Amino acid sequence: MIAVRSMLYVPGDRPERFAKAMACGTGAVIVDLEDGVAEGRKDDARVTTAGWLRGLDDGVGTGAKGTPVEVWVRVNSGARLAGDVAAVAEAGGRHLTGVVVAKADLDALAETCGVLDEREDATGLKAGSIGIAPLVETAAGILGAAPMLRTPRVRRVQLGEADLAADLGVTPGPDGTELLWARSTLVAACAYAGVGPPVAPVSTELTDLDAFGTSTETLRRLGFVGRACIHPRQVDVAERVFAPSESELAAARAVLDRLSEAVTAGAGVTVGDDGRMIDEAVARAARRVLALAGDPA
Repeated sequence: MIAVRSMLYVPGDRPERFAKAMACGTGAVIVDLEDGVAEGRKDDARVTTAGWLRGLDDGVGTGAKGTPVEVWVRVNSGARLAGDVAAVAEAGGRHLTGVVVAKADLDALAETCGVLDEREDATGLKAGSIGIAPLVETAAGILGAAPMLRTPRVRRVQLGEADLAADLGVTPGPDGTELLWARSTLVAACAYAGVGPPVAPVSTELTDLDAFGTSTETLRRLGFVGRACIHPRQVDVAERVFAPSESELAAARAVLDRLSEAVTAGAGVTVGDDGRMIDEAVARAARRVLALAGDPA
């Protein structure tokens, strides 16, 4: 699955925002049944979201940039988990990209997989077609991330820092240094599990978009790809930060072309025009840059 550069949350009990979210230019919309919905409205949010999913057609899944928009639903943990998953899986069918599992751990992912197996079988969907995006936001989730992320159906991984900070009892500063270890641990766990880089956590910064952009750039350098957003105005910033520039794309293509020539000639290593060594590790980084631009080369 090609990486997305932004994933926009929209509360599941605010259907008037669904179409706007789909058209704002984000790569993915996450309809939220969990923290974005008051406890007394969770049943209504589930019903509303399921109704919207049933009404989706192929055209609705196309965003403002003419590209497909992934459709995810964040489900509740605990006693509501199975009911949420069953409802949205049955209603969403092939238009549902997957479910975001809040406060994810091995048990929650196993339960989610079981419900999805049943719903896909009952509705005639291809087995394994609905994905899972664990939202890692507890100490147990961070420390158990490596094996958890090898669960079948995992397509995306997101870090949730608000709940994680509360779980750990830390108070993050403006640059998030206090959670650096968790960020890097999750990046490493994703690489180990082979599920692709994680999606960066949400930010509550809605007015100072320069600050939001700076923190997003920091997260990109740490190995995150894409960022979860809570307002459409954040989407443009995340899309810009994670979109490779023309010079980066040209450099990536040059790396792959040069290495391909070397391999054809029987060598596994070569040197680029800048005098730097090019090998398979460098090529992997180049492919990642192209993937962010939607080029699967």
